[in-house]
Amino acid sequence: MRKILFTLLLGFLSQISFSQQAIIRNPQIAEMVGEVSADSLKKYIYELTSFNSRHTLNTNTENGMPAAQRYVLSKFQEWAKASNGRMSAEIEEFITPGDGRRIKEDAKVANVVATLKGTNPDDNRVFIVSAHLDSRNRDVMDAEGAAPGANDDGSGVALVMELARIMAKTEFSATILFVAFTGEEQGLKGATYLADKAKEQGWNIEAVLNNDIVGNSESSGTLIKNNTQMRVFSETIPLAEDERAASIRRYTNADNDSKSRQLARYIKEVGERYVDQMEVKLIYRSDRFLRGGDQTPFMRNGYTAVRMSEMNENFIHQHENVRVEDGIQYGDLPEFMDFEYLRKVSAVNLASAASLANSAYMPQDVQIDVRGLSNHSILLWKAPQTGKVKGYYVLMRETSSSMWEKKFFTTETNLTLPYSKDNYFFAVQSVAEDGEESLPVFPSPLTR
Repeated sequence: MRKILFTLLLGFLSQISFSQQAIIRNPQIAEMVGEVSADSLKKYIYELTSFNSRHTLNTNTENGMPAAQRYVLSKFQEWAKASNGRMSAEIEEFITPGDGRRIKEDAKVANVVATLKGTNPDDNRVFIVSAHLDSRNRDVMDAEGAAPGANDDGSGVALVMELARIMAKTEFSATILFVAFTGEEQGLKGATYLADKAKEQGWNIEAVLNNDIVGNSESSGTLIKNNTQMRVFSETIPLAEDERAASIRRYTNADNDSKSRQLARYIKEVGERYVDQMEVKLIYRSDRFLRGGDQTPFMRNGYTAVRMSEMNENFIHQHENVRVEDGIQYGDLPEFMDFEYLRKVSAVNLASAASLANSAYMPQDVQIDVRGLSNHSILLWKAPQTGKVKGYYVLMRETSSSMWEKKFFTTETNLTLPYSKDNYFFAVQSVAEDGEESLPVFPSPLTR
């Protein structure tokens, strides 16, 4: 009897051991994550909401959008001093044509951009962390009425500012852009301008992390209070998909494996690795139901982009005029924000952006061999064209799983696994010499 109990105990302990997962954090990234300050974020928010309105069409140079843009620029320039010349900042003006809807006539608008140049001359990748600076009240065309925009999207801009402050002091292989867009509420004008400029000039944008409404942890209506979850929205079928890509997607059943979906999984894995008490929820939509954000123009141009957002939105404090009605305070005011929650969302962004900007280039020509029937799966790929790698991870998950479940490390450019490709999905990512992982690449079928 004792022998049976001992055997059962060993089996139980072995199951516990098997379920354990090692959390390995890069000390440099962990240190930066630890620098993210709720107090700093709160200070930015109160500064941003001190301007009467940040409406896109507000032209008040002392208390409107131009003044807010100069404020963000001044902070970028202040922090650039610690970058040894690697960071520069500007207000980039452009004309957005009248559309007869939310832009009645041609208007001059601007994005505020800080560029942290990568230190590797052979690395032309660009990573963007963004939010929108403009605010609104109930009437989207009211350019003069008070529109504090604390959470929508002062929270995202504060996050972008905090990352610029911290990351300016550190060298990264790739270039990072910190962007405060204008014109989101008027039709994604600032993001469209930058996405089109990037496409025209051939920028190698590998990922866009767009943050919109990320500073509140209590929902209206349902009264849910939770500061331990955030959402990442990612497109299912790519907006820029051509017929050839659509054919491959249908052939491989890769509807849940767009590049944006791979980025979302990456953010979940890395964010939860570095940020305690935060669960990153993957939302299988490009944005909230029938709504959109500044990631959309980038996806439309074929770039990998996601939207970060709080888990529980409060619509009493979103797109509402500041007022008290039936004893309820309406309006997007800073006193209704959760700055500790915003700190954690900011930290998830920082960990993800830092990991990506020092990651290896993605493997090239990733394929899965389907030339014969087999219960093994053969993955083949080529080394990245740029940069050194110490090896690769082949990722595997069951077809019903949202996240990668196993990682197989190899220093070769092929791997045969005793798992049927009928029952699992696979991907391959490069591993840099310091351990940072690239975005995963879903394989194309090798048929001949």
